[in-house]
Amino acid sequence: MTREPYPTARRADTIDVLHETPVSDPYRWLEDPDSPETQGWLLAQADLFKRESGPQRFRERIGELLRSGSVGTPAWRGGRAFFSRRTPDQEHAVYYVAEPDGTERALIDPMALDPSGLTTLDTVQPDKEGRLLAYQISVGGTEESVLYVIDVTTGSRVEGPIDRCRYSPVAWLPGGEAFYYVRRLPSTEVPENESQFHRRVYLHRVGTSTEDDVMIFGQGLKMTNYYGVAVSRDGRWLQISASEGTAPRNDLWVADLTASPPERPELVVVQEGVDAQTGLTFGRDGRLYVHTDRDAPRGRICVTDPATPGAGGWRDLVPEDPEAVLSDYAILDDLERPVMLVSWTRHAISEISVHDLATGERLGEVPTPGLGSIGGLSERPEGGFEAWFGYTDNTTPPTIQRYDARTGETTLWAASPGAVEVPAVRTSQEVYRSKDGTEVRMLVISPVDAEGPRPTILYGYGGFGLSMTPGYSASVLAWVEAGGVYAIANLRGGGEEGEDWHRAGMLAHKQNVFDDFHAAAEHLIATGVTTREQLAISGGSNGGLLVGAALTQRPDLYAAVVCSAPLLDMVRYELFGLGATWNVEYGSAEDPEQFGWLRSYSPYHHVREGVEYPAVLFTVFQSDTRVHPLHAWKMCAALQHASASDRPVLLRNETEVGHGARSISRTVDLSADTLTFLARHTGL
Repeated sequence: MTREPYPTARRADTIDVLHETPVSDPYRWLEDPDSPETQGWLLAQADLFKRESGPQRFRERIGELLRSGSVGTPAWRGGRAFFSRRTPDQEHAVYYVAEPDGTERALIDPMALDPSGLTTLDTVQPDKEGRLLAYQISVGGTEESVLYVIDVTTGSRVEGPIDRCRYSPVAWLPGGEAFYYVRRLPSTEVPENESQFHRRVYLHRVGTSTEDDVMIFGQGLKMTNYYGVAVSRDGRWLQISASEGTAPRNDLWVADLTASPPERPELVVVQEGVDAQTGLTFGRDGRLYVHTDRDAPRGRICVTDPATPGAGGWRDLVPEDPEAVLSDYAILDDLERPVMLVSWTRHAISEISVHDLATGERLGEVPTPGLGSIGGLSERPEGGFEAWFGYTDNTTPPTIQRYDARTGETTLWAASPGAVEVPAVRTSQEVYRSKDGTEVRMLVISPVDAEGPRPTILYGYGGFGLSMTPGYSASVLAWVEAGGVYAIANLRGGGEEGEDWHRAGMLAHKQNVFDDFHAAAEHLIATGVTTREQLAISGGSNGGLLVGAALTQRPDLYAAVVCSAPLLDMVRYELFGLGATWNVEYGSAEDPEQFGWLRSYSPYHHVREGVEYPAVLFTVFQSDTRVHPLHAWKMCAALQHASASDRPVLLRNETEVGHGARSISRTVDLSADTLTFLARHTGL
């Protein structure tokens, strides 16, 4: 096919010399979203996308499959259950409370707050008695959360708005009179380009001005630190965690609030300067439970005395498993023989084991509905014999399961509310070898009657220790129902095989992620699942970096690419959005050695003129405050200039949405546009 001419994009002679290395950046001007030149170019790209994208397919079917709705795991407080649910016709999930008699009431409905659908509910935290609810909302995809508190019984607002609370935990003290939370310093107190950083932990007393909040922690520490804060159920123990950006390690402190006042907690070090992640639970039995990957990359649970929380006193309760990654646990103690439930992922498939709470002895397993993903393992804070967990797999919309430790039975507690006819698919887990011989796994979802090579989408992420596990996806099911194959690779950089697996794909080892991805593609071709002419790749955020590197390193291997909200200029990524918090994952261009790592794969800097590149669709979101859309803008301009192929390079630039949550109708439109593009260029 003959493609349309691309919008004109000026190539400037911009060259930086970094560590004695010249680095060309011809589209630096696109970093200014407000310039008339950038605005004109974006309008021209929007017109091109509209003309080139053709009739939208899949939209109706994706919408039908999303009518399943969703349901969230309950949080129990004072006999009340708090949970989220989205019914078939709702744009956003609504947050509910269920009274002890089963009566339900909606507490937070984003569409009632804002009928435009642009307001999202970012996080919620009921107080310890279930009488007050802290919640955070943001507008237009910015993720700039504003915190409010309401009375659960009346629904009336008792606190807020409190701004600058993005990613803030809320840790209630008993009685609901005060809570610890995390807030950024005012922009007037920090340099202009650092307003997204400089977090602090504060104590806030409900009904008082935030001007009176007491700063508890964070002064003088790194500006990119994230903080966690929690208070034990009895109100005695405070724990504060600090992580440098997204680093896979944290410093951790505890304070006994019966020995020091909440405004001036005397913090004791649990771990500091240790290359490990650790979290604590203060048990109802007086023991301190420690979940850590210290000396255990796949995770272990230890016990100790809260008075001596340091690692020297830890004793293994549930040791590291050589194959499975320990993800969560719950304590059920209203039994003759109290137990701990431990959630694991074994090669990305979830399971739950049952252990004696005193000794850690493995007693059995919790029955689960199938081979899928488990999340949100929860118990009653006051103790009990039952636990709840979320379950989903490739053909099962989210459900909530209830486990009764007295009978050993698992039953359905709540299903997604919509009745949906889900297509029959065949799911298999493939094992293949990467370039260096490492075994990598991949989930392959295909039609039950699949024979011969088919149009295939290969998806990956490979970063930040995040695991790709089975889950219900309307777009995946719509693609497979139409005759395609969808493959999800468990690349290094993820967490599927523990922290060592993550670290094998970060910093100096990032190329392993791309090699794993290329090897997945070659495996799909070699085994007859697909052909190069039928193979598309897709990824978003860090996964957008993945497919950006893939298309520049192996343009011959892929027919089409969807690159969503990507990082692509790895030399300058730290200067925009939350980039400065990710140099612990990727490295910093300020360091000569790390600059070498970044420059070696930075997709924007490896676009070469005269290469026949695949068809590429960039999807970006104008209000994205995590990954600035400039990455995709610059890369799009570079590819449009360089590609010798007739296959198009297009940009879908969406306004009033960001990196995270969005309304269902916008989700449907985005999914339909991307699948339509991939179908067109893989022959589906």
